[in-house]
Amino acid sequence: MWASVVLPFAFTPFVFAQTLSQLVPHKVKLAAVEYRGKHAIKVTEEGVVPNGEAYAVMKDAAWHNGSIEVDLAGAPAPGVPEGARGFIGIAFHLQNDRFEYIYLRPTNGRADDQVRRNHTTQYSSYPDFSFAESRKQAPEKYESYVDIEPAVWIHYRITVEGTKARLYVNGASQPCLIVNDLKLGDSSGGIALWIGPGTEGHFSGLSFKAAP
Repeated sequence: MWASVVLPFAFTPFVFAQTLSQLVPHKVKLAAVEYRGKHAIKVTEEGVVPNGEAYAVMKDAAWHNGSIEVDLAGAPAPGVPEGARGFIGIAFHLQNDRFEYIYLRPTNGRADDQVRRNHTTQYSSYPDFSFAESRKQAPEKYESYVDIEPAVWIHYRITVEGTKARLYVNGASQPCLIVNDLKLGDSSGGIALWIGPGTEGHFSGLSFKAAP
């Protein structure tokens, strides 16, 4: 049975990251906005940021096993190169600038190219296990397809148990990405809203539960 985590600054049970004061930016700019009918936190890069290093950390949110849920929408920011994909997701087990993260490439979801579609979801671990390293070590193992679109709300849920993680999108009962060997092992740490290069990201209704 899940044990729910309720932080003292949350006004609505299990809902966090709804105000800027609940987040610590790391190489990103934050703004409270209305986006497609939801109260949201807008996250964009602060200048040119190396891949993997743009995120906003939730205050006082140490987490080990359980589930994390959020509505998110990612799209390429105006004026970015064509290769931008709207990279967006959640980082977890953050400690001393090391963390795991699972993210989406929304522009790949309906691309007219099967290889791009196969790279719609991604697991990585910063700093030693980037998408490039994962493709080198184990092509296709840490990526998969899911039907999503850029700039629209996507319901994102991950579950973690020990060294295993699962990603569920838009209420699906089956995971679209399975990771059985989290690179930081059976660890714990912070939670962060994460974006990749050239992304304009929006997050709403972040919640998490901890397993005993």
